[in-house]
Parts: sequence; C-alpha cells; structure tokens
Amino acid sequence: MSVGEALGETTVVVEADRIVEAATHMRDDEGFNFLADVATADYLGWGEPGVSGYIGTDRGHDLNYPMTRGFQRVPDQKPKRFSVSYHLLALGPKPRRIRLQVWVDEDEPVPSVVTVWPTADWFEREAWDLMGINVEGHPNLKRLIMEDDWVGHPLRKDYPLGGEPVRFSGEE
Repeated sequence: MSVGEALGETTVVVEADRIVEAATHMRDDEGFNFLADVATADYLGWGEPGVSGYIGTDRGHDLNYPMTRGFQRVPDQKPKRFSVSYHLLALGPKPRRIRLQVWVDEDEPVPSVVTVWPTADWFEREAWDLMGINVEGHPNLKRLIMEDDWVGHPLRKDYPLGGEPVRFSGEE
C-alpha cells in the first residue's frame, strides 16, 4: 500500500486482491460512506517514445497548442496497464474525499466491491463493458452500454478505430 498527495487529493494505492478489505476499512473505520465513482484508465504505451504530457503555466493551458509540441517531458512509467480508481466521499458535517486505486494488467482480476457499496454494481459493469476489466465475484457482470453481441471493449487504447457500420432502426 502507498499513499500519495497531488493537486489536493489523496490517493491510496492497494493491491488488487486487498481492495475489498481496504474498501471495508474505509467505510467502517474511516467514515467514507459514499462511493461516488469507479473510474478506469488504460495506460497502454505510456512512458514510451512519442507519448508526452501537457505543459501547464500560471496562465493555464492554451487549447490552440495541445500537448508539448516537442516532447519536452516523457510521462513517468505506470506500474501496470490499467488503473481502477474508487472515488470515496465521507458525507457529514465535514466532508472528505479520498481515492482508492488498484493497478492491473490485462486479464488480471479485480475483486468486486458490491458487497461493500451496492452502488458499485453499475460502475463495475461499465468497467467490464467499456474497458474489459475482469471484476471477479460480481453478481451480474454483463454488458451495460454496448450491445450483447459487441466484440471488444471500445475504451481500450488497442481497440480498432472506425469501420463500424451505423445501424438504423427498421433496417436489416
């Protein structure tokens, strides 16, 4: 487990097989009683040549000049390909927020936290449907957004671009 602070937010990185234990602790002992979101990200190719970060200044970021235009800074390597972030809130007189995060490679399972926060149901289904994150022990892990016969997971960086025919109602 590691704890990081960035941009006023706290992130606790835990091993995937301990996420249920960490989530239960955060709910029962630390008072984080609301799961706001489960967000996934694909870092395929991150830190390799040709990938760069943004340059921010005190005046903000100029949208007319995206990226660094010269690869002045290569981003730090990530521990594994996918991150799964659980955004937690402690609602009450003094609200607090924290992020639990796990890192997994392709086909590496993440245990479901539905038993800790029932609202994780659709968030985990979305992570499976769009990113292909294998959520182990989920009570109903099936497509949520894409059609049942859809092949692949469209938010992955290695998902093929274009070529999907548009389906109009009433057409065969």
